[in-house]
Order: sequence, then structure tokens, then C-alpha cells
Amino acid sequence: MIIELATADDLPRLLQFRQEAAAWLAKLGSDQWSRPYPADRLLATIEAGTVFMVRDGETTAATITLTSEAEGGLWSSEELSEPSLFVNKLTVARTHAGRNLGGRLLDWAGDRACRSEASWLRLDAWTTNDQLQRYYLSHGFEHVRTVTEGGAVNGGPRVSGWLAQRPARLNPSHALSDQTPKPASVFRRG
Repeated sequence: MIIELATADDLPRLLQFRQEAAAWLAKLGSDQWSRPYPADRLLATIEAGTVFMVRDGETTAATITLTSEAEGGLWSSEELSEPSLFVNKLTVARTHAGRNLGGRLLDWAGDRACRSEASWLRLDAWTTNDQLQRYYLSHGFEHVRTVTEGGAVNGGPRVSGWLAQRPARLNPSHALSDQTPKPASVFRRG
């Protein structure tokens, strides 16, 4: 399997991933990702070069967004002063579920974070999705805290405020053939 940057041509597949994941999560009793994600916002992240696709031959098996920008209101200014990369929208196609592809993507992201001179690989997860939180804990993340206020709509309840992190570290054992450009440093001097 290879990992490469997403292109604008991947937009329909990314939207489909989201719908597929929302339907699967709904069957598990979660409302996570039940609201459609705006296509224009997703296209902007593709154009920013932060969306990555895992290809298994002709099949798109997974996606991950990896950015140096944190969502506002989650991390403290002290935490934000530490060089970090943030995982978003990690999604594995149901056809590839149960193969540890998500774990391999997290290892790839941690390796990329380390090569970017980041200290941390961080994420926020759905506050009510205990199964997802346990998943991240099982992959070496440590829970930092849960932010429940200050959501995007009128400062109301936040739905994705379970914060976790793990140290960025080299980990070539992810076994994904990396076809992406060399990562830029996230280290902020001065």
C-alpha cells in the first residue's frame, strides 16, 4: 500500500468516506460525523497539502489529515508552543477494517511528525465515543483532558474535545510506501 497526497479528484471519495463512516458509527449508536462536512472546506484542506490517501492498488483504503494547526479553543498556549502535528479525519474504508490500517497510519503520522521536528502527535476525538478513545489509548496516546465547552456554534457544547497525544517518534514499521513530499519543519524559532 502506498500513501500519497490527496488531489481535488479525491474529493468525492473523501465525502463518501465520511458518509460511510457516519453510517457505520450510527449503527454503533454514535452521532459522530452525522452532519455533512462542507465540500469547500474539505477541498481547502486538500489544496493546503494536508490530506493524505492510502491506496491499495486501484482502491482507496484510508485517509488522514495531518496539520500543524490545532482547532481553536482546545489546546493551551503552553501546549501550542510545543511543535506538534495534529491528526484529523482518520478514516479507514470498511473494506479494509480489521487490518490495523488505522494503527499503521498513526505510526506513519508519528514518524512524519518526528521528521517534521515535532515533539508531539496530537488529536481530538468525539467526547462521547468511548470506543474511539480506547482505540487511541491502545495505540500509545495518553488522554490529556476533555474540553466540553466552546463549540463552534455560539460557544455551546463541544462534541470533539477529548484530547490525546503521544510523543512523535521515528517508526518506519508502518510499512506504507510513502510517496509524499518530505515534511517541512513545524519547529517555530524565535
